[in-house]
Amino acid sequence: EVQLQASGGGLVQAGGSLRLSCAVSGFTLDYYAIGWFRQAPGKEREGVSSISSSDNSPYYADSVKGRFTISSDNAKNTVYLQMNSLKPEDTAVYYCAGAVSSTNWYFVQEAYDYWGQGTQVTVSS
Repeated sequence: EVQLQASGGGLVQAGGSLRLSCAVSGFTLDYYAIGWFRQAPGKEREGVSSISSSDNSPYYADSVKGRFTISSDNAKNTVYLQMNSLKPEDTAVYYCAGAVSSTNWYFVQEAYDYWGQGTQVTVSS
């Protein structure tokens, strides 16, 4: 059974940092695509960052470029999202999504087969 477990959210002041983790079970990160998405209250879910086993070019939304970094630890089967210089507009529930595919699906949500349960990130001003 494939499961994605997102964790690491919390309350932080503007300018602070958090590191989100997406622990994957049921498929190996040797052949994968992982995306981070977020959904703020009253807004549609949007893509934040993505990575795949086929390329070394992580993809970022313009709104987080230069502040967020996605990475993977294949030994731990975990993908991370390091979030620095957080802003109040980053407040949202963050989800990780996965596909058993080497293609980087970027923010094509329907391409991801598996979704984690979400972790709340709240940035106070």
